[in-house]
Amino acid sequence: MSITLNPPPELTPGPRPKTTYTLAVCLYPQFTMLDYQGPIEILTAFPSQNRQNLGFIEFLPKFPDIGIEPDYLSHTNEPVEPLMGPNVVPTGTYKQAMEEGKQYDLLLIPGGNAHPGNVDPSLMEFIKNQYPKAKHILTVCTGSWILAGTGLLNGKKATTNKMLFKTIQECTKDLNINWVPKARWMVTDDKKIWTGSGVIAGMDLANAFMEYFVGKEFAYQACMSVEFTSRGQDDDEWASVHGLV
Repeated sequence: MSITLNPPPELTPGPRPKTTYTLAVCLYPQFTMLDYQGPIEILTAFPSQNRQNLGFIEFLPKFPDIGIEPDYLSHTNEPVEPLMGPNVVPTGTYKQAMEEGKQYDLLLIPGGNAHPGNVDPSLMEFIKNQYPKAKHILTVCTGSWILAGTGLLNGKKATTNKMLFKTIQECTKDLNINWVPKARWMVTDDKKIWTGSGVIAGMDLANAFMEYFVGKEFAYQACMSVEFTSRGQDDDEWASVHGLV
């Protein structure tokens, strides 16, 4: 018995974006894989390079005028071991990016076994080097603890993993950070820094950011492509579970 397969649909290149933004995903040993992989599914839903592979999907009838292209950086070029899951091979290092004068539009800092004293100093230097000209910085889970260690959250509002909320709040008590307990995600008044709660909340953060960045219609398309139903900013029961409110 033979099986005849239908030919694949003819792929036609989709429109290229008018503007492509660069994204640095900041990796380090013992990071949480889903902290960056979940948001990446939404943030890079409308890429420059493989739009032709998505053009036949009927629920993506059109693309926004922008695309986001990620690099995956670490302190070395060696594979990075996460808390769980396979090792990740970075596309470059923080030192190389700084030596080459590379400026990223967006930074994404995942959480994990993360605090300022537990990551390579080149990561902290890279974040501070990028911040002045970066358009936006996004953190997920304890990634905001790393960002706090750079001093860039001083005087700003932010949120983080609710299980470790009190620990992080205590460890940063001298930094004048307004840690918001009941928040799925937070954004500073100038819209530059976006911080998410624990792990899965990173996708809610990514959706909220995309609504701001490309509009609700395209953000919804990105969520639809991965069958993700997003939560609102205050839809966070974990604050009460951990006695924060």
